[in-house]
Amino acid sequence: MTTLYDAPAEDLIEALTETFEDEDDIEAPEWVTFTKTGVDRELPPEQDNFWERRAASLLRKVAVDGPVGVNALRAEYGKSKQGSTRYRVRPKQKAKGSGSIIRTALQQLEDAGYVETSENDGRRVTGDGRALLDDTAGEVLTDIGRPELERYA
Repeated sequence: MTTLYDAPAEDLIEALTETFEDEDDIEAPEWVTFTKTGVDRELPPEQDNFWERRAASLLRKVAVDGPVGVNALRAEYGKSKQGSTRYRVRPKQKAKGSGSIIRTALQQLEDAGYVETSENDGRRVTGDGRALLDDTAGEVLTDIGRPELERYA
């Protein structure tokens, strides 16, 4: 049986993005065209399918790291802030990603039945979400032609 760990992350997220574009539950809100993805960014994302791609990435991240909360995911989707280029004495700092984008995408994944909220731990993947990830990973492996792993698909 092929699992999500067998497929390359980029290819798996790309295939999940195509799957989410066809679904009605995963849909970009109106405000996403004006919102930055973090406090350290200057402009909103320019990709046409940004929302579906972020939802696919979140589903994979929750499956790998879960149960996980929004604050931990904000840290994952943030980036390093650079200080002054003249004096490099200051310690590096990290800016967190947008919690509203992550929270709304996770709520849509919950409505679709791929993610569930646990009592005190955060969010985890449901059986349907794990099945979607594993099936998509099997399709990805057959598409990229990995003969050593095709027998598991």
